[in-house]
Amino acid sequence: MKKTAIITGILGQDGPYLAKLLLEKGYTVYGIMQRYSNPNLSNIEFLGIEEKIILITGDITDDGNMNHIIKNIKPNEFYNLAAQSFVGASWELSKLTTEINACGVLNILNSIKNNSPSTKFYQASTSEMYGNSGGSLLSENTPFCPQSPYAVSKLYAYWISKNYRESYSLFTSNGILFNHESPLRGKEFVTRKITDAVARIKLGLQDSISLGNIDSVRDWGFAGDYVEAMWLMLQQDVPDDYVVATGETHSIRELLDIAFYRIGIKEWQKYVKIDPRFIRPVDVKHLHGNYNKAKEKLGWQPKTSFKELIEMMVDADIKRLK
Repeated sequence: MKKTAIITGILGQDGPYLAKLLLEKGYTVYGIMQRYSNPNLSNIEFLGIEEKIILITGDITDDGNMNHIIKNIKPNEFYNLAAQSFVGASWELSKLTTEINACGVLNILNSIKNNSPSTKFYQASTSEMYGNSGGSLLSENTPFCPQSPYAVSKLYAYWISKNYRESYSLFTSNGILFNHESPLRGKEFVTRKITDAVARIKLGLQDSISLGNIDSVRDWGFAGDYVEAMWLMLQQDVPDDYVVATGETHSIRELLDIAFYRIGIKEWQKYVKIDPRFIRPVDVKHLHGNYNKAKEKLGWQPKTSFKELIEMMVDADIKRLK
C-alpha cells in the first residue's frame, strides 16, 4: 500500500526537494500551501514535480484547519518545514515568527495526537538554536543558546516535539539542520543573494552587492542532500533527534571567492559594499556541526561539496537570467 506524506512549506526550498525524493519512493505527497490568488510555484516547477503533488490550502496557525486536514488524510508521515525562516526579519516580525514557528507546531502536534496518533512527525529544527554557545563541534548534546527571535521560536518547537514524544508516545523527530542551500533558496538569504548578484554582474545587469558581516562562518550543505536525512529519521523504529551538517565550515568571504571565480573574477572586493543596515542586532559568528550520530544511526552523510554547491547556484542563476 502506498505511503502518504504531508509536507508543509511545499513552496519553499526544502519542501520541493523532499517531495521529489518521496515521489521517487512511491509516496502520495500532499503539499500544504497558504491561500494565494496567484501562488508562486516556481520551485516545484524547477524540479518538474508540479503535476505530481496534491496541493492543498492550509495554515498551521489555524488549529481547526490542521484538525480537518490531518483527520481526513491521516498521513503515514508529516514533515513540518513551514516557518518564518529569515533570521534577520525575526526581530521586526517577532510575533509572526512565534505564531508560525512555535504555536503552529503545537497545533500540528495536537492535531496528530487527537486525529492520527500513528503519524510519524518530523520537525525542522535549526542550528541557530545553538547561538554563540561555544564549542568547536556542535552535537545533539551541546547546550542551546538562541540569539534571535527566530532561534527562540524554533527552540520552543524543538522542545514541544520532544515533550509530545515523551508525554503521548508520539513518533516525533527533530532534525537539527545546519545551513543548507540550493538554487531554490530565497534571495533574502545571503547565499542566494550573492549568487544572484554574481550572475547579474556577469551579465552586466548589476554593478555591486551590499552585504553585512562577511566574516560570519557557517557549516553549509546542499538541501537536496539534507532532505534524505529527514526521510531516514522517519524510517527508524524509535524516534530521536539528529544533527544534520557537513562537518566543515566556510566564511562568507570564501563563498564570495568561489562565486566570483565561477564568472572569471578573482578580485571581488571592488564589487562588494559593506552596509550597516544588514548587520544584525546579535550575530551568530560561528556554527560547525557534528553529524556523527546521523552517520552512524541513519547511514547518512553529505554528498555535495561547498564548492560544488556554490557553483551550482551561480550556474542556475545565470541560466535563469538568460
